[in-house]
Amino acid sequence: MRERVAAGKVNVVESRGSRSVADILRSNLFTRFNAIMSVMLVIVLVFGHPADALFGLVMIANAVIGIVQELRAKHTLDKLRVLVIPNVTVMRDGSEQEIPMDQIVLDDIVEVSTGDQVPADGTVMSTDGVQVDESLLTGEADPVHKDPGDRILSGSFVVAGSAVAHITAVGEDAYAQHLAAEAREFTLTKSALREGIDSILRVVTWLLLPIGALLLWSQLRQTDRSVGEALVSTVAGVVGMVPQGLVLLVSMALAVAVIRLGKRHALVQELPAVETLARVDVVCVDKTGTLTTGSIRHRASVPLGDVAEDEFIRVLAAIAAADPHPNPTMRGIAERYPEPPEWTVERFVPFSSATKFSAVRFEDGRTWVIGAPEIVLDGDHADLLARLKTEAARGDRVLLVAVTEAGVPDDDGTLPDGLEPYGYVTFAEEIRGDASDTIDYFVRQHVTPKVISGDSDATVGAIAQTVGIPDAERSVDARTLPEPGSPEFTELVNGDAVFGRVTPDQKRSMVVALQDEGHTVAMTGDGVNDVLALKKADIGIAMGSGAPATRAVAQIVLLDNRFSVLPYVVAEGRRVIANMERVASLFVTKTVYAAILAVLIGFAGWAFPLLPRHLTLIGTLTIGTPAFFLSFESTDEPVRPGAFRRIIRFAVPSGIVASAAAYGVYAATGALNEEAIVAQSATAITMVLVGLWILVELVSPMTPKRAVLVAAMFGAFAIVMAIPFAREFFRLVIPPVDIIGVILGVSILAAVLIHVGLRLVDHHGGKWVPWLRTPEENEAG
Repeated sequence: MRERVAAGKVNVVESRGSRSVADILRSNLFTRFNAIMSVMLVIVLVFGHPADALFGLVMIANAVIGIVQELRAKHTLDKLRVLVIPNVTVMRDGSEQEIPMDQIVLDDIVEVSTGDQVPADGTVMSTDGVQVDESLLTGEADPVHKDPGDRILSGSFVVAGSAVAHITAVGEDAYAQHLAAEAREFTLTKSALREGIDSILRVVTWLLLPIGALLLWSQLRQTDRSVGEALVSTVAGVVGMVPQGLVLLVSMALAVAVIRLGKRHALVQELPAVETLARVDVVCVDKTGTLTTGSIRHRASVPLGDVAEDEFIRVLAAIAAADPHPNPTMRGIAERYPEPPEWTVERFVPFSSATKFSAVRFEDGRTWVIGAPEIVLDGDHADLLARLKTEAARGDRVLLVAVTEAGVPDDDGTLPDGLEPYGYVTFAEEIRGDASDTIDYFVRQHVTPKVISGDSDATVGAIAQTVGIPDAERSVDARTLPEPGSPEFTELVNGDAVFGRVTPDQKRSMVVALQDEGHTVAMTGDGVNDVLALKKADIGIAMGSGAPATRAVAQIVLLDNRFSVLPYVVAEGRRVIANMERVASLFVTKTVYAAILAVLIGFAGWAFPLLPRHLTLIGTLTIGTPAFFLSFESTDEPVRPGAFRRIIRFAVPSGIVASAAAYGVYAATGALNEEAIVAQSATAITMVLVGLWILVELVSPMTPKRAVLVAAMFGAFAIVMAIPFAREFFRLVIPPVDIIGVILGVSILAAVLIHVGLRLVDHHGGKWVPWLRTPEENEAG
């Protein structure tokens, strides 16, 4: 084994959920905007004063903070991921050993059973009715039977039975590795937040060059200015257009959310999953392992007809003992009846979520089938089925035992003829103590809960009613549903709330039917039968104790199996989205007024009224620092569509007024024949005052914390103006009294115009510019 490890023949593959350090450094350092800002920084350092290069420090700080936060998030992810790396059973030195999946080496002998994800490529040596789902690799949902000599591929998972395999390829050499990576990556969680910000950044990129060219042309026309001074002024005009902190704050907010949720033992495997879950309006939950703990206890064994109770108990004990990989139900029977008869097993058919039964044939020629009553029995036993449905309606799980001498089930799940009921077994399931409160939270937050389970619809309905699922009294047997994909199927899935006897394929089809109606769907589960639906849902949420395959495809893993963590995940996502909308509004407002002011100055042919250091001060006090604190503010606002339109409808009128105010004050001071430094100071002071009023409008209604934030920014600017060294550093002077009057007059007028303008846009913006209508306005007509 040591030779294989030394040769690198180990089953190690780069994790999908944790970026490498090199990727983190690359994504934070080598960006389009860092390149633009670096060019402008060099221009200022060559032709201007070092104080005007302060925006370069902001760029560096942005990158450092982003790297640190992402490294912290990576550390959290990697530390938590150790808890969910599945163990596998291997044969080494003549004995069975459990090792982490990434310690498998070439030529290991591995045993896999129901619920396991196949860890590496191999050849089947022996099998006990194994069925493998290769849908993540081939797209084919039907389980594939494997016989000795058949190939078994990494990335597939065992849905029934067990097998022993000889590992023939590991890690990156595995045949299916690149396909498995694509299967995990092609559904990478979408981020509407990042998509909106990317749209903003694309627009800014297109505006930079023409506006920069216009401004440079106008600055070069100034006869009293050198080329270097013209370049510095151009940088001052353009640098304000770059929302360099916006992407950073989004990444930081998501990274901090991951760290916070990690402390609650919720492993977020993809950063945008936090945001997407906050947008979810339908949450589909599996019963077992989600609403219930997954623990069951035997309640009763009831023989039928003239079957003696002790004989039925012997049969149950023999069936349970025949299962080499018992599920919780079989374990419950085995614990209740631990002394089985010594019957020789001729063939065992493992339980499958698709067939919903297991079977065993003993040497006496009798085949025993245990499973869902309505699956095992036909319509000739309507009275018994009605009786067992009544039992299930109490919330118990009911399994029927039937016997025949006509053979064993076929590989396709067809039951043998002549099955006669022999008895039934009931089990009590433990409902999670936090299930009711969590369901109540979702209902209050206008998120529709639906229960989709493979168990009896009567059992599922009873438990759903207990935990408070709306309309749970009307449960649906999924076997009666129309063909998936049909309009009738979509209508029923969207209209009803509780479904039982659902197959894995139906679960996936139900998720698709909900998405087709415009819903954002979360799916929770812990069993291998949930994998297809988890993969298809907008957000897959797995329990930490669930099957390895389930955890592998989920975006979020609840490591301590607490369903009650989900409200915190939703709240974190809502905090990120609501705060990022506010933050983006500030940055885009700055982009708007910087662009308009640059255009106005360019066409007027004047010297640009602000130095780069002025814009650094204005941006820090009115945008950067407030945005940082706002991005971590607690909030539980529901997510509303149309964020990008709302950002534009806030930023455009605010930016227009702010640029007009700056232009007006600069023109007024020029008309009064004041010297350049006075005009620049007056413009900078005006921009700070108007920028802080925009902040007030944005954070309204005002809370004590927000009031302190705004007051602190006013105070910081007052300190800068009061300290001679600070004024000299930022090249500011206290203007004459008449100019102060102009500044205050223009600032007050701008505040009134911004307030009125925003109200008008809120009420009539969609009518004036139809594409700015939000989805809520479109729905209202």
